[in-house]
Amino acid sequence: MIDVSDEDILKICRDAIVSEANALLDFSEKIDDKILKSLHLIKNSTGPLVVVGIGKSGLVARKISSSFSSIGQPSLFLHAAEASHGDLGQISKDSVVLALSNSGETSELFQVMSFCLEYNIPIISITANDDSTLAKSSEIAITYGKLEEVCPNGLAPTTTTTLSLAIGDALVVGLINMIGSEPEDFHKYHPGGKLGAKFLKVADLMHVDDALPIVAPDTPMSEVVITISEKSLGMAVVIENGKIHGVISDGDLRRNAKNLWNLNASEVCSTNPITINASQYATQALKLMNSREITCCVVANEDNELTGVLHIHDCLRAGVTS
Repeated sequence: MIDVSDEDILKICRDAIVSEANALLDFSEKIDDKILKSLHLIKNSTGPLVVVGIGKSGLVARKISSSFSSIGQPSLFLHAAEASHGDLGQISKDSVVLALSNSGETSELFQVMSFCLEYNIPIISITANDDSTLAKSSEIAITYGKLEEVCPNGLAPTTTTTLSLAIGDALVVGLINMIGSEPEDFHKYHPGGKLGAKFLKVADLMHVDDALPIVAPDTPMSEVVITISEKSLGMAVVIENGKIHGVISDGDLRRNAKNLWNLNASEVCSTNPITINASQYATQALKLMNSREITCCVVANEDNELTGVLHIHDCLRAGVTS
């Protein structure tokens, strides 16, 4: 067991990060039109992008494939060792193959290379050596040259995998800008979790149809209270001639408590209520409700017609934050 102080270990860790960062910076200065040609090849393909690798390169390849899928570029990961056992069928005639291998001589990749060459399927490679079998078999070879791994033995893939991942990320970012991907598009492929919640629209969460607490202007307050209780939104919407006339909230009930049973909906409601549009983001609606200190918001269209009701609890349950 080597006797190394904690202070020395911290310095070693810092130096490792600096070394990998320098490798990234060095390569960024060497980026050429191979990246651009790769992006055009991927963008213009009609089949899925097949990202291939094995070992640590395979783990990086899996992440790159997932990132492409997340922006709407169909992509799948192919484990190089499984390729010759039937998985070559995942590569379609319209696919582009993105292959990762530091040495470019990974034997498990040879079946993939042979298949692609036979069926004229273009290969883009991310590898160290321009003279490797993989690079020579590729239509486009993105090569980064020989790098020293930060592993003290120079064996564990560290610097090379970090750089390969960064190149993959650069391709993803480049493609996002080429295809004009928007936040709404990103939400399509991230409907769950915090990313999904961030892009939820009011229409995704609002109560509609029979769940809406609708009353007419001449509805007696004894009936209005029953409607509010049954619909469990803490409010009622007063509709007159198909348009939103007003809203009756808990506050309106309290303000008219002494004479409530002698009044109708139009006499109690607050007119010109705060409204939102169904196409707005739920984050915007939540921010509005918090700023106005209300728990419900009426959802209306451009003609002031009721399309739904959004409760603050609907936003919170979906993980929406303002």
